[in-house]
Amino acid sequence: MNNDTTAPAIELKGISKAFGPVQANKDISIRVMPGTIHGIIGENGAGKSTLMSILYGFYKADKGEIFIGGQKTEIPDSQAAIAAGIGMVFQHFKLVENFTVLENIILGAEDGRLLKPSLAKARKSLLELAAEYELNVDPDALIEEIGVGMQQRVEILKALYRQADILILDEPTGVLTPSEADQLFRILGRLRAEGKTIILITHKLREIMEATDTVSVMRRGEMTATVKTADTSPEELAELMVGRKVLLQVDKTPPTLGDVVLDVQNLRVVDEQGVERLKSISLNVRAGEILGIAGVAGNGQSELLEVLGGYADGTGSVTLNGEAIDLTGKYSDGKTRRARGIAHVPEDRQREGLIMDYSAWENTAFGYHDDPAYQSGIFINNAAIRQDTEEKMERFDVRPPNPRLAAKNFSGGNQQKIVLAREIERNPDLLLIGQPTRGVDIGAIEFIHQQIVALRDQGKAILLVSVELEEILSLADRVAVMFDGHIMGERAAGETDEKELGLMMAGVET
Repeated sequence: MNNDTTAPAIELKGISKAFGPVQANKDISIRVMPGTIHGIIGENGAGKSTLMSILYGFYKADKGEIFIGGQKTEIPDSQAAIAAGIGMVFQHFKLVENFTVLENIILGAEDGRLLKPSLAKARKSLLELAAEYELNVDPDALIEEIGVGMQQRVEILKALYRQADILILDEPTGVLTPSEADQLFRILGRLRAEGKTIILITHKLREIMEATDTVSVMRRGEMTATVKTADTSPEELAELMVGRKVLLQVDKTPPTLGDVVLDVQNLRVVDEQGVERLKSISLNVRAGEILGIAGVAGNGQSELLEVLGGYADGTGSVTLNGEAIDLTGKYSDGKTRRARGIAHVPEDRQREGLIMDYSAWENTAFGYHDDPAYQSGIFINNAAIRQDTEEKMERFDVRPPNPRLAAKNFSGGNQQKIVLAREIERNPDLLLIGQPTRGVDIGAIEFIHQQIVALRDQGKAILLVSVELEEILSLADRVAVMFDGHIMGERAAGETDEKELGLMMAGVET
């Protein structure tokens, strides 16, 4: 590799890539200087991941050139990328759960046929790397027994062990607590200080502002701007991403509280393996209020939504407007919940909120197909459903506004709007909403937040689950933090901050 530090560590010239009729990357050129942290941001589907997949050898560009350290380089596959000094840490880690840290690090990079000398050599290298970059991990720990923050360190060490000078990180903080994210950025700063070059793909503008030296913005497959981070602002970056001004802060007035709508006492859920997922959960939500549930994914939030939404059984006491709700048996299903005034926007819209091969108008009626407005005698009136869907699409700005289009042909943000329109427009007493803006474009996030606040202002009760602390703090009136199946604590949203909530998310009493 050319060690001329005046040359860019990476230079892409005129990169284009199409998948059938979809142009994922259009004539993209970008220069990343050595020893810097270079952010790449853009809306969902802007082409960021495709571009990085080309750089890492997963895809071959239709046209364009790649230069590493000033030298033109062909990268037909990931082995060629690794040989060129490029390492990639994926959003979903590629680790073998029942292998040790050490075994994972040398997997695919063993010396010869004998594993024992490889392990001994790797252990020495691993300990040296861990010390140099403050990436302390136990080489003999099993992956399944360490947390996600530690697993991410293993992925970084794996790339460094393969002598990567360039690290690509794809949405690296999606599964981390705030304190783990802070630790990650300290590690990245250390790597930069040691001369490594880092490309950070994230949709979180705060992370871009805090961690990067330079940021490139992508929109609809094109590179729209590259700026020094110190010379820009979150508002400017959001406008570059979307093509218009975006309100980043949720505009809402203090809540006008009514009676308790949802009251939960000592709620327990035990899964099929006998593991207790919810441990005596107690909470309430009042009319005209948003209760935000914060926590790292996998700490019981999903089970809480499932049992309240009628997807799973539980024990304990749940009342809606003072009347008990069945937690097991014939009347504990989603249909009964909907009839009682509970609407549910599930966490995974594609698996639980929509049938992807069905049209938008069919999806709009799911769960509500016995509505008298949709009936014509003993038959379902499809024309009435389509007309209703057209009106919902207009009100919720679903694009394209075509009720006959299959759900799978809408973007993630527009799929989410279809689910929201179906549930919010049922005028529920209680809205359960999980990860309202996961994988959603920044422009659609603004719209979705406005709809949730508008429902609150109509006097409805809202239980909101999100792994995005920023979203919780800006939307919720009260925040409850879940850790390991129980409530760690509760705070008024205006009287806490990310640091305090982050400690509770990690299981620390405050």
